[in-house]
Amino acid sequence: MSDNIRLVPAPLDIVFDVAQRDPEGFEREFQRLSETDDDPIGQWLKIAKARGETKETDPVLLHLIIELHRKVDQLTQIVKHEEPERIDLPYHAHIESIGFEHFKLKESMLEPGKRYYGRITMPLFPKRDMGIWFDAIDERMAKIVRLHDRDEKEWSSYVVARERVMIREMKGKKGE
Repeated sequence: MSDNIRLVPAPLDIVFDVAQRDPEGFEREFQRLSETDDDPIGQWLKIAKARGETKETDPVLLHLIIELHRKVDQLTQIVKHEEPERIDLPYHAHIESIGFEHFKLKESMLEPGKRYYGRITMPLFPKRDMGIWFDAIDERMAKIVRLHDRDEKEWSSYVVARERVMIREMKGKKGE
């Protein structure tokens, strides 16, 4: 089954657990991770955009200022020793390769047929944790079952970016 799945190399890490262990807790965290845009500055920005107050603002500059504000908030949390609430997920793995609907671990850690909940720290701007539900196809291959809409868009963009990197590497090898 995994022969017709197209994957590209990607250096990501995932922490995860079997979904049956704490389905309600995992779902709560999954929903909280989707609300990262719902911080006070994110809410203010949505309201300002709805009122048309950002029409004459450079969108890139506005985005950078918003992210700087969030970074200051993160630094404040670190100084105050305030950690974001995250469920302790016991399994940590390196992801070897990814596709639009699948990913493959470097080591055999999954039990085929089981559903899992996990978090992947995406190396995008802004860097953040992404909640993910997935089913094990075999000991290493997983099928993504559920992502938030925004996460799905970012995941797809990341897959495309990794494909471009792979194509450039292949072109570079042909030229040698």
